[in-house]
Amino acid sequence: MAPVDLVPLFGTTGTVRLGRRPPHRRGPIGAISIEFRVVLLAYLLLAGTALAQFGGTPSGTSSGVVAPEFPDGLEWLNSDRPLELAEMRGKIVLLDFLTYGCINCIHVIPDLHALEEKYADELVVIGVHSAKFEHERDTENIRRFAERYGVDHPIVNDRDFAIWRDYGIYAWPSSVLIDPEGRVAGHHAGEGVFEVFDRTISAMVDRFEARGTLERRKLDLSDGRSAQPDSPLRFPGKVLADQPGNRLFIADTNHHRIVVTTLDGRVLDVIGSGEAGFIDGAANEARFLRPRGMALSGGDTLYVADTGNHSIRRIDLASGEVSTAAGSGEQEYIRSFRQARPATRGLNSPWDLAVHGGQLYIAMAGQHQLWRFDPAEELLYLFAGSGREALLDGPLEHAGLNQPSGLASDGTAMYVADSEASAIRRVGLGAHATVTTLVGIGLFEFGDIDGTGNRVRLQHPEGIAAQDGAIYIADTYNNKIKRFDPESGTTSTVLGSGERGWRDGAEPLFYEPAGISIAGNSLFIADTNNHAVRVADLDSGSVRTLLLDDARGLLAQSAPAEFFGQTVELPAQQVAPGAGSLALEIVLPENYKTNTLAPLSIEWQSDGASVTVDPGRARTDIHEPEYPLALEFPAHFSPGDAEVTAELRIYYCREGAEALCLVDRVRLSVPVSVTEGAGKVVELTRRPPPVPATGL
Repeated sequence: MAPVDLVPLFGTTGTVRLGRRPPHRRGPIGAISIEFRVVLLAYLLLAGTALAQFGGTPSGTSSGVVAPEFPDGLEWLNSDRPLELAEMRGKIVLLDFLTYGCINCIHVIPDLHALEEKYADELVVIGVHSAKFEHERDTENIRRFAERYGVDHPIVNDRDFAIWRDYGIYAWPSSVLIDPEGRVAGHHAGEGVFEVFDRTISAMVDRFEARGTLERRKLDLSDGRSAQPDSPLRFPGKVLADQPGNRLFIADTNHHRIVVTTLDGRVLDVIGSGEAGFIDGAANEARFLRPRGMALSGGDTLYVADTGNHSIRRIDLASGEVSTAAGSGEQEYIRSFRQARPATRGLNSPWDLAVHGGQLYIAMAGQHQLWRFDPAEELLYLFAGSGREALLDGPLEHAGLNQPSGLASDGTAMYVADSEASAIRRVGLGAHATVTTLVGIGLFEFGDIDGTGNRVRLQHPEGIAAQDGAIYIADTYNNKIKRFDPESGTTSTVLGSGERGWRDGAEPLFYEPAGISIAGNSLFIADTNNHAVRVADLDSGSVRTLLLDDARGLLAQSAPAEFFGQTVELPAQQVAPGAGSLALEIVLPENYKTNTLAPLSIEWQSDGASVTVDPGRARTDIHEPEYPLALEFPAHFSPGDAEVTAELRIYYCREGAEALCLVDRVRLSVPVSVTEGAGKVVELTRRPPPVPATGL
């Protein structure tokens, strides 16, 4: 996409408060203000495009209007204190206005990362989260989103649209650029942020460096984050149950892999190295990027929506070999054609998949359409959706969809979780088929209301499953599982209270469940923000958490090569030359115990010859350890200095509620000086911090 210039957001004599009011959210059902309609129109027309709203300033000039300061009393993430624009004078500041359920806002994140990397010394990015959905106004929910997408710059929760109004914003995503002297330089609405801002920031660097007002000092923004224990799954996005094959496929989304288990949780295989990337090959070498939906074809081929790579991957389940069925690894808006060779095109955030009649159907969330892949012809076909984000019924290619995120088929139709419209759609599969709306009435109409017809409200559903004439819905932002009866048109809650949390039994709690699949009378649920798979008995309504039996350590073997855990630096120690030992003590948090389904692993390393560990003990796996655990490892010490590290992977569960099982990855690091007259033992102790009730 060609670069688009920026121009000042405000005129030199204009008022700062030019923004329209945010969408009306608190009035009676169905109430829409004039301002609401204007925002809706802007959202429909601008989301996903690189339209500059006010022209261009490639020379890096500014408007002359001082950027409004952040209001007091707002909550901040990735910072241990409220920030002020005044403390960022000397830096170029980019404000990213987003709402986290918006696919176009998600598309902006890689561009922001690229800009932060390129202009590490000159640029500060600050997220301004102005929520569309009520659920998105909660700071803890925003925190989980930031963790899921690796957003580590500061984010302010603009829950009441105060900053939105101050800066005249009217569409998600939007960006505002502020110069080192604190003036607004320009505004951009839509995606394509890197192309738009790269040359502008470059020009600003030259201009303000020449003026002497650009500073390359390191800002102490104090991210305020603490390392959290990992878990066997990380933000699992989708599940697929295969009852005939006694298999469950889990999209372990933030571990960038597919986990294959039996229906009762015994780990059979892990496909993907665990490192983010776009690489075909053997199961332990292939790489994915935040995979989500899956579909099984013929029992031995698994298709995966590799969402972050904008591709469809194909797995030969017999060999574990991964290949690319469609997509180039790059995002592309494929609006100008109705069919194409898939290897020549990039896709656009494929979110879920379904197989019917030998054809693979794709929920293309990024451009609000459904596509069809014919494996025999190796061709992609547009199936449904005009590409315009709208809740519009009618003939397939004229209908409007809204970030479709879940697919299921009952053999006669395709059912769609149409997330941004909080709707459920039915898409016919026969000749002269049409799209019809079963639940939902508009892009900004959402809530948590059961019932019949237009009275029903959902909130950003992402998962859907069909069985025995019923449609089950993962009502994601309501933390519920609901059931739609096509005959009566009635929607009812079957699982969950609406409160976020983690509780098994007859009154379960969930946290943003995003994928569901049915095998017999069991409903498997990707309970995304709880990092778990939950299993509901559809007869009794009782829910349990699926414990992963990983006796062979397959999940650990497929862990990322790069270390992402917590590093603990211990005080330097002295040790005498000769034979000695490394002593390790591990103590679990209070009210936690051993997870017997996976081994404790310990790996020793030294960066110098002064300390060498017995090669036979350098990597140790201990099955069913009992805590507190005290171990000693033979070592030899020679005069000099070395940095000794112990990398631990500790599996443990909460007592009385084994459903909450965690993995603590930690690297203990201690400087060691080998000198005469010291002791013979280097001591390392790991005491994991207390773990909150949700395990995060």
